[in-house]
Order: sequence, then structure tokens, then C-alpha cells
Amino acid sequence: MDIPQILISLFVVLFAITIHEASHGWAAYKLGDPTAYAMGRITLNPIAHIDPVGTILLPLILIVMGAPPFGWAKPVPVNPMNLRNPRRDNLIISAAGPLSNFSVAFIAFLGIKLFKVMNPTLFLTYGGRLGPAEGIFIILYYTVLINVILAVFNLIPIPPLDGSGVLMGLISEEAAEKYERLRPYGFIILLVLIMTGFIGRILGVIVRIVNLFI
Repeated sequence: MDIPQILISLFVVLFAITIHEASHGWAAYKLGDPTAYAMGRITLNPIAHIDPVGTILLPLILIVMGAPPFGWAKPVPVNPMNLRNPRRDNLIISAAGPLSNFSVAFIAFLGIKLFKVMNPTLFLTYGGRLGPAEGIFIILYYTVLINVILAVFNLIPIPPLDGSGVLMGLISEEAAEKYERLRPYGFIILLVLIMTGFIGRILGVIVRIVNLFI
């Protein structure tokens, strides 16, 4: 991957993570919790959401290694005491982030299809020169790919990922209480899955599926 594509990938990762976290905060605000709003987290300003490791360092390392990029931002604070129906509302708040990424990916996907109709001879291989047309196509491509990767990764049902909040809203209260005991070990489990290549294989499948449809 050359320098222009690395910069585009980092920009798209930052944009995808910002949309993701702002959506969590917006959903919480609409459901009665103003915590994120009061802290200035319902914003598309990426500075409010940046985590130095998860938002910048990890995506950059993955991109340089040629791996599918993903990452995380500072978690949006939610006070369940402000929610009218904590179990249901937490499910909605958890799902809001991945759904926002899927929505952005779908819009970019439609843009690619329209762009291909207008430029039927355009390919991603551009001989080392990034002209305006190729640049637009690559931005749209990475917008689809990275937003889908971020959404799917976050839907893995392991705390503190969004999938755990969705799952806890779907199972019984008794099962949710037992599942919550997994939270202190969630990050360790994620590290093991990443180091063993399990997450990488999932992301590789996502890349192949996205490329198949694009």
C-alpha cells in the first residue's frame, strides 16, 4: 500500500470511528441520558473521540502490515440510571454504532455503483498515479470496507464490544447477569483472539465478501 492509500485509509478509519461513537451518544441522548451530550461527545469532531492507541496507532500498524484496518475510540459514557428501560435502551445504544457504520458503507456502496456506471473503464490499479477519479473511487472503496469491518468487529459478543450489549438485551435477565461476569476478562479474550489470528480470519472473509460485491 502506497502513501496516498495509507493516508486515505487512516482518514476513513477516523471518520468511521467518529460516526460510530457519535451515534452511541446520540442514541443515549434520545433515550433520556444526557451524559455524552454534556461531555461534548455527540459531535463529528474526531478530536472528541480519539484514543491514541485504538484510533491512530493500531490502524496505522495494520495498514502498514497490509492487514484490514480497524480500531476503537474512547467509549461514550452512558448512565443507565437515566434510561427509561435500561435493558432495551442499552441494546439500542449498543446497536447504534454498528448500524451507523453499515449505513455509511451502504451509501458509499451506492456511490461506487454510480461511479462505475459513469466510469466503466476505471480500475483500482492506477500505475502509481492517483488522479481525481481514482482518488474518489478509492475513498469510496475504503469507506465501504472499513465501515463494514468496524461494524462486524464491534458486533462480536465479547465485552466491551457492542455485540455484548446487544446480546445482553436479547437474553434473559438471569443469563445477562451471568454473562456480565465475563466483562473483566473481555479485553484479554479479545487479545487472545487477535493474537491467534481468529479475528484476522474473520476480517479476511469480510474483505473477500466486500470485494466480491464491488
